Amino acid sequence: MNTHRTPDILFPELFEAVQSSKVLGDSKVFVDAVPQQEPEAICRAYRRVRSAEDFDLAAFVRAHFELPDNTAQQDQDSAAEPVAERIETLWNTLAREPDQTVDFSSLIPLPNPYVVPGGRFREIYYWDSYFSMLGLAASGHTQRVRDMVDNFAYLIDEIGFVPNGNRSYYCTRSQPPYFSLMIGLLAEVEGDNSVYARYLPQLEREYRFWMDGSEQLSLETPAYRHVVRGPMGPLNRYWDDLGTPRPESYIEDVDLAAGAHRNSETLYRDLRAGAESGWDYSSRWLADSQSLSSIRTTDVVPVDLNTLMWHLEKTLARACRDAGDATRAGTYERSAERRLDALRSLFFDADEGLFVDLVLPDLKPSGVLSIAAAYPLFLGAAESSQAQRVAEVIQRDFLKLGGWVTSNCASGQQWDSPNGWAPMQWVTYEGLKRYGHEQAAEEGARRWVRANLAVYEGSGRLLEKYNVESVGVAGAGGEYPVQDGFGWTNAVLLRLLTR
Repeated sequence: MNTHRTPDILFPELFEAVQSSKVLGDSKVFVDAVPQQEPEAICRAYRRVRSAEDFDLAAFVRAHFELPDNTAQQDQDSAAEPVAERIETLWNTLAREPDQTVDFSSLIPLPNPYVVPGGRFREIYYWDSYFSMLGLAASGHTQRVRDMVDNFAYLIDEIGFVPNGNRSYYCTRSQPPYFSLMIGLLAEVEGDNSVYARYLPQLEREYRFWMDGSEQLSLETPAYRHVVRGPMGPLNRYWDDLGTPRPESYIEDVDLAAGAHRNSETLYRDLRAGAESGWDYSSRWLADSQSLSSIRTTDVVPVDLNTLMWHLEKTLARACRDAGDATRAGTYERSAERRLDALRSLFFDADEGLFVDLVLPDLKPSGVLSIAAAYPLFLGAAESSQAQRVAEVIQRDFLKLGGWVTSNCASGQQWDSPNGWAPMQWVTYEGLKRYGHEQAAEEGARRWVRANLAVYEGSGRLLEKYNVESVGVAGAGGEYPVQDGFGWTNAVLLRLLTR
């Protein structure tokens, strides 16, 4: 289990004061700061001086902590550099060497080099890293791909699962489970299928994390942590064991709860679970599709998560067979078959022609349509007739001037209209190609590349998200300004350019 103490526990009164007053701007700055003394000493000093008439909270923090920098910001001059060359330069900018242990830092040290997304995201993120690894592989950085897989295996061994990122305050939740895809990518770039059996212990441990409590599901207990009871077998949802504000977004969560007129603990858990989804935030998780205070993530059974879990079950079956354990392989194969049946029946909305999320307690369609519908195509879980209908709806309703939009709901959240995101461009592109919709895939990819290049040529920036309804415009919405750098954008753009 995780034993890393978080900044809100180490510096309770100081944490509350700093985050509530916003003296450092971005709420993530303080939780990433490195204390220059033992926490007890800093807390004593704070209590001693905080009531002084001339007390300066920001100055106190700067005197006792090393504050982080955004090291991956780009400048206007980079626009003169061909974008493929710029991406190669950015791999070095975004690279981090193996971490040294620093007392009382929120950073969980990793034993191998890795790549961060960029901007305020100065640590690894779970699902971001898979897409960055696609770009690293395309650039020939095979050793870096191997290093990053080993880092995730290390985190599973150390924490019990892959946390949202390698920070102490992320260790109550994970992110979309891409470890099995990372292993497949490593096997591909190394030309060595023995990696499946090599990482079998970590694959199984991650699976146990997501499936914890599945054996106790019943009519009386239809949901527990990440699992929910389904008619074909257990399904999965996003979850966080804590019902408290996120340390890295503390005052934002507190302010939201103050005006929400609902149970704060449930609200905080739904916010945390929404962060685990990677889609933080989206109308997918909102009961009224508009207000963040209506968030209900733990009531949603997401199509993308369950498709990824199906892929994990299939990968476990393969790894067990490679390891010579046919019995365990059969167990995982049966679980995968049951989940596949659920994906093709429960999660496919024939009226809409799309794969959709379900909502507890009845597992009915959520009513929110999103580009997450492409996941069963991406991983090969759709029947061909279903894929045909999904492809038609995606091209009709989701293809915009600058690529595929995340949803057609203008909620103000960053995972909604008018934004498009690199990972979902890749998922949609690969999904359409897998089922033979080459022309549709290429058209969407061309539009996305054009949108990326339009911003790059005007600003020298590669952004985490784009407005795909207006080519040449940055994405917007959410809790923080648009970030540049940016790992998964660089990677997907590079892969599409090489196609």
